[in-house]
Amino acid sequence: MSQTPQAPASPPKVPAAAPPSAPRPAPAPAPPKPEPIRAKELASKITGMFPDVKVDWMRERRLKVTTTPARIKDVAFFVRDQLEFDHISTVSGVDWIAKNELEVVYFVGSVRPGWVDFIVAVAERVARDNPVVPTLIPVWTGADYNERETHEMFGINFQGHPSNAHLFLPEDWNDLPPLRKDYISPGR
Repeated sequence: MSQTPQAPASPPKVPAAAPPSAPRPAPAPAPPKPEPIRAKELASKITGMFPDVKVDWMRERRLKVTTTPARIKDVAFFVRDQLEFDHISTVSGVDWIAKNELEVVYFVGSVRPGWVDFIVAVAERVARDNPVVPTLIPVWTGADYNERETHEMFGINFQGHPSNAHLFLPEDWNDLPPLRKDYISPGR
């Protein structure tokens, strides 16, 4: 059987370049951010009552203020009783390792008409080597389990809290709290 010679393979066809198109128009500028009018109103009321409170930031539906552990209960009662922010959304911890501080942030909301979409974050900072802050359960009873979780994950002790028993970690956990930045997971 004789083989017929095959023609050399032709190079693959390259699609023709698209014709040059008109330059794209520049994107429209972003609309201006809404003015945080309600946040300014709340910040003014809080700092009017507590001049030492620091306003960290304001957004259209958010306000964060920081105070000291010695003043946190007073500020919290004011936010609850005078500004009508009546319930805890969550409590969180932040490890500011470079500043040698731990921060506790209480995110609180309101059911008051016109304010249901607004969150006030009330924060306090303490030294990492002695992280003791007062519990805010007398202000917002819903802080109970959130404070326990923050205690467990960051090692922040809530003075006056009825129970700092573990929620998530094993009972025999004997390492650093796992959300601190200097914690090293044994599996890594």
